[in-house]
Amino acid sequence: METFYATWSPRILSVLRIVAGLLLLQYGLAKVVGFPAAPQFAQLAVYSLVWFAGGIELVFGALILVGLFSRPAAFILSGEMAFAYFLGHAPKGFFPILNGGGFAILFCFVFLYIAAAGGGSWSLDALRRAEPAREPAVAR
Repeated sequence: METFYATWSPRILSVLRIVAGLLLLQYGLAKVVGFPAAPQFAQLAVYSLVWFAGGIELVFGALILVGLFSRPAAFILSGEMAFAYFLGHAPKGFFPILNGGGFAILFCFVFLYIAAAGGGSWSLDALRRAEPAREPAVAR
C-alpha cells in the first residue's frame, strides 16, 4: 500500500491543482471577460476591486492550471482568497454557509497546501526540474 501511496500522491496533487485552477479560472474569466456570463458579475465595473481580483484569478489560475510557478502562484492566490473572504463575505455574517464564503475559504486552504506541497508530478514545474536528456556515450 505504501508503494501505491508514494506513486499516486504526487499525481493526485496534480489533479487537485488542475481542478482548483480550472475552477478559479472560470471566476477570473467571468469577472474580466464576461464568459461564462454570471449574474453576480454582470454589472461589474472595470478597474473595480472585484475586477482586479478577477485579473489575478485569471493570470494565476492559468499558472496553477498548467503547474508553472505553482508555489508562488498558489501563495498569492491563497492570500487573495483570504482577503476576498474577510473583505467580501465575513461582513455578511459569521457562518460561511450564510455569508457565501465557503468557496473562498476552501480555495484559500487548497492553494495554501499547493504553495507548501508544490504542483505535483504532472506540472510544468516538474518538467522544468527534470534533468535534460543526455546523448548516450559512444564507445570509441
